[in-house]
Amino acid sequence: MGPREHKRKMFSVVGKRVTVAGAGRSGIAAAELLARRGAHVTLSETRVEVAAAEPLRGLGVQLELGGHKTETFAGADLVVLSPGVPPEQTVVRAARSGGVPVVGELELASRWLRGRVIAITGTKGKSTTTEVTGRMLEAAGFTVTVGGNIGAPLSAQVPASTPETLHVVETSSFQLEQIETFHPWIAVMLNFSPDHLDRHPSLEAYGAAKARIFENQDASDWAVVNADDPAVLELARQGRARRRLFARREPIAEGTVIEDRWIVDRRKDATGHLVPLDAIHLLGPHLVTDVMAAATVGAIAGAAPAAMTAAVESFHGLEHTMELVAEIGGVRFVNDSKATNVESALRSIESFEGALVPIIGGRFKGGDLRLLREPLASRAKAVVAIGEAKPLIRAALAGAVDLREAASLEEAVETAFALARPSGVVLFAPACASFDMFSDYAERGRRFKSEVARLARSL
Repeated sequence: MGPREHKRKMFSVVGKRVTVAGAGRSGIAAAELLARRGAHVTLSETRVEVAAAEPLRGLGVQLELGGHKTETFAGADLVVLSPGVPPEQTVVRAARSGGVPVVGELELASRWLRGRVIAITGTKGKSTTTEVTGRMLEAAGFTVTVGGNIGAPLSAQVPASTPETLHVVETSSFQLEQIETFHPWIAVMLNFSPDHLDRHPSLEAYGAAKARIFENQDASDWAVVNADDPAVLELARQGRARRRLFARREPIAEGTVIEDRWIVDRRKDATGHLVPLDAIHLLGPHLVTDVMAAATVGAIAGAAPAAMTAAVESFHGLEHTMELVAEIGGVRFVNDSKATNVESALRSIESFEGALVPIIGGRFKGGDLRLLREPLASRAKAVVAIGEAKPLIRAALAGAVDLREAASLEEAVETAFALARPSGVVLFAPACASFDMFSDYAERGRRFKSEVARLARSL
């Protein structure tokens, strides 16, 4: 047994003072798990109200609302960070400098899992790949939980974990940067491009956080790697796990590829058909890549191709991810509010051939908006800019495309509709975070859909 495995096996919080930072979904789930495992838990939150306060108090959790106190962190036996809490905060540094162990919620929960973990990361496509992978494995008869960065936090899955359970977990860079022993049986990296540079100090730090998904794997594990993305190949190079490649564009001798309108598993001695492309009902070729990654995991796990195909056929996409909202007067409206970075928006834009009017903007997280110039010049009728990033968008796209600005999402939808008529596409792909105007990408996406519905009623 290695040192990491020993640490996991010996891990106990009985009687320990544990501070959980952040009362979002992950923090609440961690606080509940810790309390049920015998810890004296304090949940520290900058907000003054927490919706789940009373049930937590019923478990003995102490709530520290309205700000983090240094003594609550420095005086703990363990600090657990929610993904949204920056690890460089003063109170967290005070805990570390006093010798207090600090881990993320993902790391905490993983120490108590009894089943194997399938972890999925990437700059774009994590949620779709996680959902499709879970559906494939369920259809094949496996006992599966799906969650992590989406759905149920990993801490909420611990009570139901058995040795037979496969935990399909979406993992963000914020979660991975705080791991120690987190050990996926299968680790998937979909792609890598600049993102979250408002949180990570550099692109290299962001990449290092992502690459930690492979850190604790050994030769009995699998690394599923996108061979179309040179950055992913480089980040996965140091891992010890067996590699299984997938590629939609690059020619590879072995791995998951497309042949004759099938996703196939190409080996030296044989080619196995996994999923026909006709079974995929998703907008955008980049989502085909997500299905390929999921099928690669399914093949490793031993899922039957018929089960994988049935799962794909019944899946019509996630909300806020290339979601066809409506068609009004010949104009289609597509909600890709989850496109919170430049690379995501680029892939969305490239999914359409022409007559396109994207709505872009919000709080900029870093990257190069000029990467959108060429694809917009060749397929967009105009761009409508919103939010704090309007000056940045104007500077980046000047001269490449007709650029309009809107003061609200309502105005943006109306302007884009007028520009896209008679038969174009209004694409909501912000390339930015939502926090200047909305609480998160989901609220932003719902608002977009409500504005589209309001527009339809007004005609």
